[in-house]
Amino acid sequence: MAESEFQEGNCDDRGKMENCLKKDMQELLERMEELTVHATWMVYDCIAIRTNPDVTNAMQHLEGVFLRCKEQVEKKWQEVQME
Repeated sequence: MAESEFQEGNCDDRGKMENCLKKDMQELLERMEELTVHATWMVYDCIAIRTNPDVTNAMQHLEGVFLRCKEQVEKKWQEVQME
């Protein structure tokens, strides 16, 4: 988050300072809401993974497939570079 006008010293009079503080508080509240939602989704994901072993197995399978695919792409890229 960028520094606010208040922190930059752009708030000269009392009314402007109050507006800057309100703006700062609103930005902080919005950021806290974003973090709360993010933390909630993380907890949800952890619970889903722990309560459903199929999810863990599927994730491991996808990881393996991804790594094999990545390996093949890298091999093909090296072949293209050698040509």
